[in-house]
Amino acid sequence: MSIADALRVATRAILANRLRSILTTLGLVIGVTSVIVLIAVGQGAQVGVASKIRGLGTDLIFVQPGQSNDRTTGARGQSVSLTRSDSDAIVAAAIPGVAGVAPQISFNAQLIAGSNNSRGSVIGTTPDYITVRSALVAQGEFVTDTDVDRRALNMVLGSALAESLFPNGEAIGQQVRLAIGGPLGFNFRVVGVMAARGGATDQDSQAFVPVTTMQSRLPFTRNSTGEIAVNQISIQMTSKADQKAVKAEITNLLVARHAVAAPDFTVQSQNDLLGAASEVSATLSILLGSVAGISLLVGGIGVMNIMLVSVTERTREIGIRRAVGAQSRDIVLQFVTEALTLSIGGGLLGMALGVGIALGLNGRQVAGQAMTTLIQPWSIIVAFAVAAGVGLASGSYPAFRATAIDPIVALRNE
Repeated sequence: MSIADALRVATRAILANRLRSILTTLGLVIGVTSVIVLIAVGQGAQVGVASKIRGLGTDLIFVQPGQSNDRTTGARGQSVSLTRSDSDAIVAAAIPGVAGVAPQISFNAQLIAGSNNSRGSVIGTTPDYITVRSALVAQGEFVTDTDVDRRALNMVLGSALAESLFPNGEAIGQQVRLAIGGPLGFNFRVVGVMAARGGATDQDSQAFVPVTTMQSRLPFTRNSTGEIAVNQISIQMTSKADQKAVKAEITNLLVARHAVAAPDFTVQSQNDLLGAASEVSATLSILLGSVAGISLLVGGIGVMNIMLVSVTERTREIGIRRAVGAQSRDIVLQFVTEALTLSIGGGLLGMALGVGIALGLNGRQVAGQAMTTLIQPWSIIVAFAVAAGVGLASGSYPAFRATAIDPIVALRNE
């Protein structure tokens, strides 16, 4: 039997049982589609997280307060805050490779402008923030040294926040009330609007004020000594700086300042965050791919089951073919070709659906989150190859079982 004859026989057998063939192939279609879509979602999540981290700026180190485990200080298990003076000390130390330092303290609050209001993140910082974080001002100006010295009630709005509060586009010089809760609130004058940026923590919905204004107006931003407690110090390095050396210098400096045996803070670079995010996203991709692979395997089992049923139903046909001279290899070729036809057809349809769904999801809002998908060519190749391999494996056992049927017994079968 030639391959063309085997394909003709397989097509005739598949069309003779259309509904059963469709249901059998459906399992493989779902499996291949799932592999392509879920891997695209996992890879897209990895790219999305990485782009958000890179959107924070370039060559950054982040210092954040941690938990003290130093029993000698009596602060074990308590949250220890960084202060603005820690930021000043890093600047004064003139550590090689450090290009800029910007402390910040942030909290969420309601911002009100006339009849419009929006919730956003309010960040108290210094003029260095815009340089350290590679941000741009679209209108007006950023927080200045004069604002910091005078504890000015000036505010710079993120682009999305400005559009929400001032739909007419005239934000500069307008008043915004910062409502923190209860009767506590302050009126700020808008002096600038940031350029649209996007990225991590929805940077376009942030508002910036002088860090000293927070200290003087909001008591919860001060620690027990009256210093400004900050929840992050952003440090920009020069492009050729040795990150490990810079991190070590900063760690040693702050450990000495805090008089602790072990750091009560964390020091991480952008590369550290990217590495951690990549590991999490890779694990997610493996998990999603494994789940999809299971559905593909189940589809293959369905093909094998149907092929075994087909061998049983066509026992007399097998006997007749053997009686007129068909060899064992002809019988094997017949059933393997039928299984491969079902599997490859399902694989091709699954590929088309998977790519279509992945493209359709990209950029769409799902459960309030913007989906990012990245179709990987290798996932398409792997899914199709597995579908074909499953078809070959699923058809081989029933085919060899068919060759074991005695022709005389097969001819007597009704």
